[in-house]
Amino acid sequence: MSAASVPLDRVFGALADPIRRAIVERLLAKGELAVGDIAAPFAVSMPAISRHLAVLQRAGLIERRADRQRRLIRARPEALEAAESWITHQRAHWNAALDRLEAVLASDTPNRRKS
Repeated sequence: MSAASVPLDRVFGALADPIRRAIVERLLAKGELAVGDIAAPFAVSMPAISRHLAVLQRAGLIERRADRQRRLIRARPEALEAAESWITHQRAHWNAALDRLEAVLASDTPNRRKS
């Protein structure tokens, strides 16, 4: 495994959980939120939300800051760029491979006459 794949592995690992995906989506849509506001729509404990936030932070998908007594969280959209780049590369690779396969199949198919 290359060193470059470690952050990508962390991003995909963090996004593998539906609650963490929902947290990231919520932060991207709403901007900066307090931890309590992030936890509100989920039927899980605050310690569970804290563990989810820790995973997201280790993956670089969120960042925290303190504002007096509140802990505010915001998404880091730039952290998704590595995943987006990987997906784009894979899409291009498979589209090209399928285009080549289609060309081979088309050249091997005899022309049929209509009767």
